[in-house]
Amino acid sequence: MMASGDDDDPIIEEIDVYLAKSLAENLYLLQYPVRPSSMNYDDVNHLGAKIKPKQQRLELEMAMDTMSPNYCRSKGEQIALNVDGTSYDESNTYSVKMMDKQTFSSIQATTNTSRYAAAVFRKGELHVTPLTGILQMRPSFSYLDKADNKTREREAEKEGGDSSQDEAEEEAKAITVRFARPESEQARQRRIQSYEFLQKKHAEEPWVHLRYHGIKDSRSEHERQYLYCQSVDSSQNSELVKTPKEYLAMLMPPQAEEKVVQPTGPSNVLSMAQLRTLPLAEQVKTLMKNVKLMPFANLMGLLASGTDSTAVLRCIQQVALLVQGNWVVKSDVLYPKNTFSAHSGVPAEVLCRGRDFVMWRFTMERSVMRKEVTSVIKLPPEDVKEFLEHVAVPRVNRGWEFLLPTDREFIKKHPDIAHRQNMLWMGIQSKLEKVFNFSKEDFMPKNSPQPDPVHISGEQRLKMAQDRAQANQSTLKKELAAKKVICKEEPMDTTPYLSNGSMNGDFDHANGNGAGPLDPSSSPELTDFVKKIFRKYFVLTLCEFKRLLGLHVASIPAGKVVVPSMSDHMLQNTILQNNCRQIHVPFPAQTTLAPDEQKVFCLWDSGEDSDKLRRVLFELFSKNYRIKRTMLQAKLSQEIGEVSKTDIDRMLKECCISASGQWYLRGTCPS
Repeated sequence: MMASGDDDDPIIEEIDVYLAKSLAENLYLLQYPVRPSSMNYDDVNHLGAKIKPKQQRLELEMAMDTMSPNYCRSKGEQIALNVDGTSYDESNTYSVKMMDKQTFSSIQATTNTSRYAAAVFRKGELHVTPLTGILQMRPSFSYLDKADNKTREREAEKEGGDSSQDEAEEEAKAITVRFARPESEQARQRRIQSYEFLQKKHAEEPWVHLRYHGIKDSRSEHERQYLYCQSVDSSQNSELVKTPKEYLAMLMPPQAEEKVVQPTGPSNVLSMAQLRTLPLAEQVKTLMKNVKLMPFANLMGLLASGTDSTAVLRCIQQVALLVQGNWVVKSDVLYPKNTFSAHSGVPAEVLCRGRDFVMWRFTMERSVMRKEVTSVIKLPPEDVKEFLEHVAVPRVNRGWEFLLPTDREFIKKHPDIAHRQNMLWMGIQSKLEKVFNFSKEDFMPKNSPQPDPVHISGEQRLKMAQDRAQANQSTLKKELAAKKVICKEEPMDTTPYLSNGSMNGDFDHANGNGAGPLDPSSSPELTDFVKKIFRKYFVLTLCEFKRLLGLHVASIPAGKVVVPSMSDHMLQNTILQNNCRQIHVPFPAQTTLAPDEQKVFCLWDSGEDSDKLRRVLFELFSKNYRIKRTMLQAKLSQEIGEVSKTDIDRMLKECCISASGQWYLRGTCPS
């Protein structure tokens, strides 16, 4: 290229590129070559999904709209008759005697996906995740094979009389026994490469059944967060400092003439010299996996001198969690997926839940009792002991005490990280409460105040209290002044918001449920988050809201604290002050839902015409925890008038989920 070319082609913008690896082993690109992109399957009901991971073979089962004017009912019934016959059986492909579903089967578009990745662009940053596979989904016609088999069976039954005589004659013949010769290596290779052998081998791999989540589902939102590089710190210098010659050598490394023979030793032993040859993230992960519990200062001492602490902080948050100012390795790092306990054979997923409960207990107090932990997580004593030995030591008459003192210096120096970790623990706590069916208050010491999630000094506490008192006074003055203006300019509307006055107690009013003015600790960012999240989901339980808030806080870059630490009461007040209300759903006494899952909040006033429809729906759920579609249609006709099927379907999809012919508010369906 000529030197003058730089003037003709100037650099307009520089974009930072980050490599996200959280989904690198599970990210597939699905293509639908037989259908245009404008006609996607996002709104189609997915009945089932299964995969064979080794073969990268995926099957999706989708419902067909049998009420569509384009659907030929006679053809659908004929296909079901050919496939299943006239008998009614649980193994029938089409249980309703009509072709009401279709199956899509995958074909690998390419076997080498090393050159392909999925990228997302956010706030001037490009986050790239490598693809595991690229699959083309095409309609499967396996039901035709089943219909052919049915036809052959019927023909065989008709010829049954003649065949029985032939079989009798064959039975009278003498049987000659022959011994096969030893199989040669060439014959063995041909057999292994044969189509029948490959088909048999592929059939041996079991199907792994999956659960499909729609594009707007909260679980999908949760998984999409992993497309971003976790805990990205924009202040970290990630520029390429290699010379052109060094960069070329990295792209095309020279072929090694001889291999250096490493001295033999145990596979789990790694010297410090070997450790420092690894990337920084791998160094931190290896150290934490072996040590289990470590203060940040000790970790920096084990790394090479001159290592940037900001880069280490970004790496440590990917493999460890903060407990009393010290870093504890994450459970899924110790117990990877598809592994089992060496003591009892318990799967890794169950081990991770139990260990997370133990670590969460240590975020609240210095000592825990082993019997108390075992009674909750119900794991074998050997596994519980292993969890405790990682981070604690036994004390006489005091149970197991946390191994290290609280690192207050780290918390004071990095309050943003401490706050983010506290929000992550809130999300973990919500999941544990649902799995083990307990409440945080069950473990609070009696006659003692609840410990603060972030350890701060007495002087800091006093200053925060003084600031809060001053803010309360200023907020109260503003509200009093605003109320005077309202009273002078326009009268306050005191009309009940429900047609039936007796129902006024079924919801928490924005000003009638004790919420009062917004707490001074509420930030504008939190208010914006509440408005945005309820505009998106319309209905959320307190448990789900806290989980989404934790994800939001975790995605905020380090060094920027925009959402203060708040109690559940403050969070509820913030929700109620932003055009939302609480629905007192009458759950049955034997419900399995956790307390936070029984607190349901809804968007009451969005300024749209659909508010009237949703209010009727919420009124029904204030009387029953589940409803039928006919109940909703009758209530809408009575309160509003004729409402189109499309509007009802859209509202139910936005606010509810269906199970066993009943509709539940989102997040309230018992599992």
